[in-house]
Amino acid sequence: MKPVNFLGDYINGRWVTTDNPDLEWEVRSPSDLKNDQVIKVAAKFDHVDKAAEAAHKAYLNWARLGIEGRRPYLMRLKEVFASRAAEVTELIARETGKIIWESKTEAASLVNKIDITLGHSLKYIATEEIKNALPNVDGYTRYKPRGVMVVLGPFNFPAHLPNGHLIPALICGNTVVFKPSEKTAAVGQFMAECFHQAEFPPGVFNMLHGQAETGKRLTTHELVDGILFTGSYEVGLKIKQDTLTHSGKILALEMGGKNATIVWNDFDMKKAVYETLTGAYLSAGQRCACTSRILLHKDIHDEFVDHFYAASKRIKIGHWNDQVFMGPLIDAASVEKYIRYQEIAKREGAETLMRGKALSLEHDGYYVTPSINLVQKFDPKSVYQKSEIFGPNVAVYKVNDFDEAMMIHNSTGFGLSGALFTKDRALFDRALLEARVGVLNWNRTTNGASSKLPFGGMGKSGNDRPSASLAVQYCSVPVASLEDNNPLGDTNTMPGLQFEWKE
Repeated sequence: MKPVNFLGDYINGRWVTTDNPDLEWEVRSPSDLKNDQVIKVAAKFDHVDKAAEAAHKAYLNWARLGIEGRRPYLMRLKEVFASRAAEVTELIARETGKIIWESKTEAASLVNKIDITLGHSLKYIATEEIKNALPNVDGYTRYKPRGVMVVLGPFNFPAHLPNGHLIPALICGNTVVFKPSEKTAAVGQFMAECFHQAEFPPGVFNMLHGQAETGKRLTTHELVDGILFTGSYEVGLKIKQDTLTHSGKILALEMGGKNATIVWNDFDMKKAVYETLTGAYLSAGQRCACTSRILLHKDIHDEFVDHFYAASKRIKIGHWNDQVFMGPLIDAASVEKYIRYQEIAKREGAETLMRGKALSLEHDGYYVTPSINLVQKFDPKSVYQKSEIFGPNVAVYKVNDFDEAMMIHNSTGFGLSGALFTKDRALFDRALLEARVGVLNWNRTTNGASSKLPFGGMGKSGNDRPSASLAVQYCSVPVASLEDNNPLGDTNTMPGLQFEWKE
């Protein structure tokens, strides 16, 4: 396939290139390394200053428009996203290896995010009037934008997840600098093209290519007021450490997960196996909410494992444009990590039921098989049992009671998503309180989320800044006002003040 023409960085409403880049790299499709060079990319570090300054300069004029003044720009962007859906679908598939039908779903989410934000989420930042907040004085809570927001995007949902920050930030009145993952630079460039086509004012939306150094310079820049990040715990922690002395910057950190599904002995086996299968292996396990651990009641453990193993062996793996369920991992380092954790699991006493290995297929890519490890004994110090692998691997546990299930569920330090399959509502109500997660699904897999609901995690999975429906809240500052339009009378003065007024 033809490479995408590299346009440069998008700063202050125009494309900016350089003849003397600080970094250069190429992105090849993980589905077809030999035949599909997606894009060649260059980055220049001093573009960080230019983008931050452009966003800072554009901020007040954009903020002064108000929500209704900004709404038409978002509606034009929606039209652009819709008209270019087929283009971005193929680009996502090429650059990530994500199957075409799954990439199509991500493309559709770009339009849906605008609809949901404008039609559903704005109520969370609506002005509130409180009569007589103090005696004869009315009170108001209003929301204003924060300023310049940096959006750092991940590779696994290179359009949808950054868009989940961009749209709330912009409608609330912030300006943005977006840095896509270096692994999905072409999709990042596509997003900038769409904003340019929608004719946003110069400086309101900016996009920079780069790797770790560019990200660090952005997050620590003095003109940046907030950082909206989606990625690993390790990188999120580094951002937090780098900005410890930047007390005025808000951080919204959406990080990883080691998500568990609990299947109880009263539930329909067929549905539980199917839902858990999709939760574990969708996107080749490269989702923060994917199912990494399966906790099975002892009475149904063996039967569930037999069905799950049989279904796992039948999964079709291959190129994004074929009729398959699972594509490749994103790069060679991910394959190496995935294989290495199979050995770690074995060394720590887990039984290998299905070994994950690299695959050689018609198209040369980073393809691997799913893997299943039966954990013989829970170990809170186990590296394998606590680590996010970000690949198609599941650890399976046998539990005797719900106390044991909750203990194992909460043992990793991560707290993004969980799932419970049971007919017993009381068990689900108990899990709602005890499971240390931000998302808990009942009789549905850990994967997938609705933009009409909050999405965020506890512990190592986030920092109490849930995204999706509530993203408008971290993109805004609540401002309280006491408003007194009454004249000052003699009875209004405080005792002992002896306040006298002479005309």
